[in-house]
Amino acid sequence: MSDDGDYVQRTTETPSGVRREEVQVVRSSNTGWWVALAIVIALAIGGFFWWNASQTTPADLQAARDQGAADAQLANAAANAQAAASQAAQSAQTAVTNSTQATESAANAAADRAANAADAARDAAASTPPPSSPPQ
Repeated sequence: MSDDGDYVQRTTETPSGVRREEVQVVRSSNTGWWVALAIVIALAIGGFFWWNASQTTPADLQAARDQGAADAQLANAAANAQAAASQAAQSAQTAVTNSTQATESAANAAADRAANAADAARDAAASTPPPSSPPQ
């Protein structure tokens, strides 16, 4: 017999008293090893492609630097524009306040002048005219 597998020897007796021997060859399957090997090979190939894809080139690095610089300039320009808009809004508010105050001052001055003119007219109307001199 060859040594390709495991052998099981069994002896049985029949009711008539005859002894019978059986030898069975039990062969184990190597399928598990082949599956494990296939998985290891697939993982190795996948790992190689993943590692190769993760390598960066100098051109990729330069493109990333350029993109970062452009993003920083854009953010800086947006912040400057926002600050300028805020300052313009504040200046407009100050101008409106100053204009309102000037209008109020002018209106008050005009009202004072009108009141003074009215007082002067009333005083003039209330005063008696000077006596007229007799004709000569």
